[in-house]
Amino acid sequence: MSLRSAIKRLTAQEDLNFLLTNCIPRHAATRFMGWFSKREHPLVRLPSIALWQLFCDVDLTHAEKARFSSLHDAFTRRLKPGARAFVDDPAVLASPCDAIVGATGTVTAGQAHQIKGFDYELAELLGDAALASEFEGGQFVTLRLTAGMYHRFHAPADLVVEQVRYISGDTWNVNPVALKRVERLYCRNERAPISVRLAGRLAGPLAAGDRLLLVPVAAILVASIRLPFLDPIRNVRDSVAGVWQGAFAFSRGQEMGWFEHGSTIVVFAPPHYRLADGIIEGAVIEAGYALMTSTGKD
Repeated sequence: MSLRSAIKRLTAQEDLNFLLTNCIPRHAATRFMGWFSKREHPLVRLPSIALWQLFCDVDLTHAEKARFSSLHDAFTRRLKPGARAFVDDPAVLASPCDAIVGATGTVTAGQAHQIKGFDYELAELLGDAALASEFEGGQFVTLRLTAGMYHRFHAPADLVVEQVRYISGDTWNVNPVALKRVERLYCRNERAPISVRLAGRLAGPLAAGDRLLLVPVAAILVASIRLPFLDPIRNVRDSVAGVWQGAFAFSRGQEMGWFEHGSTIVVFAPPHYRLADGIIEGAVIEAGYALMTSTGKD
């Protein structure tokens, strides 16, 4: 058995996995990773990147460059032009990121779920009861980015960002082991709900102005959520004082931001959207894949 296989078998034990990734000083570990991952000295950079590749499923085939200045540089890598093809059907929302599909479903009585039987209040997740009420009966899909995945996320359609709300919180792991044990996990963690409206080539004339929500949720070792359209230097924690209001346009597939480690984005759409074929729990998808389809407003 290879070392990598042995490590996977060991971390597959749920009690041990939860202990190693949650029962530690989460904020301190996250701050340390934010500092350590940026070290560029070869004695730090080379072994840390090698260990990352050993412990995680990392594919650098489509990375824009072959050499990285630090572990952070590798985490937040850009891809070569054309490495992610965004579905061009104007009636389809594309996945904003590479991900493993998690919980999906319909917002019912103001609630969604992180796994079956573990519901959370959408108003609590968003920090805005009025905004949450707009998505009653709407669809949601949870997209989990693992530590080895491409960490940048993109506009799922032509859209305008209207609001970003920063909500401070914990840094629980967002893997399936933690989701089964920590109630309301997404509502406990740091997050930055992004409210957008479709624009440009919309999903049919009946969908003009549809509001969508993209909710990036931080996790352990995620040193920051970055939205450079708000601040090209600082992370959301340091650049958004509660709520940002404005208008910032993106075209389909345009980069919106990135995580500095693996994490999660929960996408919410109105009731007249349906999940695209193949979007089922456990599916591995790439940024640009068909995620939801508009059926037209009632």
